[in-house]
Amino acid sequence: MSTDEHYRIRQVHIYYYLEDDSMSVMEPLVENSGIPQGKLIKRQRLPKNDRGDHYHWKDLNRGINITVYGRTFHVVDCDGFTQEFLESQGIELNPPGKMALDPYTELRKRPLHQYVTPSDFDQLKQFLTFDKQVLRFYAIWDDTDSMFGECRKYIIHYYLMDDTVEIREIHERNDGHDPFPVLMNRQRMPKILVDAKNFPKCVLEISDQEVLEWYTAKDFIVGKPLTILGRTFFIYDCDPFTRHYYKEKFGISDLPCIDVSKKEQPPVKQELPPYNGFGPVEDSAQNCFVLIPKAPKKDIIKMLMNENKVLRFLASLESPYPEDKDRRFVFSYFLATDMISIFEPPVRNSGIIGGKYLGRTKVAKPHSPPGNPIYYSPSDFFIGAVIDVFGHRFIILDTDDYVLRYMESNAAQYSPEALLSIQNHVQKREASAPKLEKKATGVDPSMQELEALIDRIQKQVKDHPCRDNIREAFQVYDKEATGFVDKEVFFKICSTLSVPVDDSLTKELIRMCSHGEDKINYYNFVRAFSN
Repeated sequence: MSTDEHYRIRQVHIYYYLEDDSMSVMEPLVENSGIPQGKLIKRQRLPKNDRGDHYHWKDLNRGINITVYGRTFHVVDCDGFTQEFLESQGIELNPPGKMALDPYTELRKRPLHQYVTPSDFDQLKQFLTFDKQVLRFYAIWDDTDSMFGECRKYIIHYYLMDDTVEIREIHERNDGHDPFPVLMNRQRMPKILVDAKNFPKCVLEISDQEVLEWYTAKDFIVGKPLTILGRTFFIYDCDPFTRHYYKEKFGISDLPCIDVSKKEQPPVKQELPPYNGFGPVEDSAQNCFVLIPKAPKKDIIKMLMNENKVLRFLASLESPYPEDKDRRFVFSYFLATDMISIFEPPVRNSGIIGGKYLGRTKVAKPHSPPGNPIYYSPSDFFIGAVIDVFGHRFIILDTDDYVLRYMESNAAQYSPEALLSIQNHVQKREASAPKLEKKATGVDPSMQELEALIDRIQKQVKDHPCRDNIREAFQVYDKEATGFVDKEVFFKICSTLSVPVDDSLTKELIRMCSHGEDKINYYNFVRAFSN
């Protein structure tokens, strides 16, 4: 007990349980009482005297004293249920009494003595009043005018309890800055110095003798710049608590929220350098996209659907030289890759070396931009069309039956002019067929001999196992679709397919299909073994 109290009155609740005549005594908790409280006597049958009697509900009434284990309790009042029960049992209740109050507890409830300090400003009162109250401002420091300067965001905390300021930097992920969260530790910030010109640039601590005025809360206004230790911050926003404080303290209710985010510059369009003429345009452009170039992506579906599909055309060269008028060229258009190859069949005693005229490559149309060329497509090839191949002009004269069927099945890709040329070509071919039959006797004797030889071989090897795949075997080695293969390759294929090259008829056919010393035209040879 303290010196201010001489006795203590403790208020308790007495509970009587009718089911087993047990009782318990509970003391309500009083904050900062300094004594153990709660359950004083746990539930049990309480002894009434030394003879072994126990308290019964008939022994309880208002205004009486109950002694339990040496402690005397004065019953003041009861609740409504207890009063109704006792009256129903014929017990006359005493009038209720007034609960006695503990003098020391009532003394502590009185307000503390108010002391008046002689100072005009009470720092302790400020500390207790504004403890844990902080004004938060959002600011930017724009240093873009200097070399390598940036526009960086900060949070300014103003602590109302002691008028100190803290500046923290806002870091973003992968911003390239060192992770120092605090730009300026919490301290009082001088607004006006006594001698600003001679004041040292770096000091350990600033005293009141060196400062005329310190920064206060009214100096931090949204929308205005603020210079702190030589660095100018622009305050563009604050939190809701700060807005409420300025409204209550200074009557400022229209603090704006300024958008300081810079608009993103439109992405710089990547322009490819001019095409240098080496390799395909798509392949050369890969050097501008990645450090280690990769091959351009191919249309796999198109390649699978058009594998081994080749469109062949017969063309002549448009040239002012007379010796070029009789030259003929075979155009092969590969549908899988949109590439073109040109082959010139050798002609004996023509003075011109035949063979491969142009390897497989994509051919751009004339006057198309070098950086984005437009290549020839199947719709550009029809009878009468002029194809410009790297400055050389070719005129399409004829085509094979496969091309005619392809154009009929894909008529939507071709222009009416192309379809009309095909229609006229078919009509001319049908009209000239009877004339050719009548003049069959006037045909080149060598051709008649070749056709007769092919018929004899077809009858002889009609059940030969190589009939199904001999054409595909030669096409594998003739990638340019020229119709010619080397003699070494020719005999190798025949040996693989068990073609009877030692037969007299086959030897004669090989002799007639030979072209020079190294080449063999396998078209007519394949006819003998595939039809």
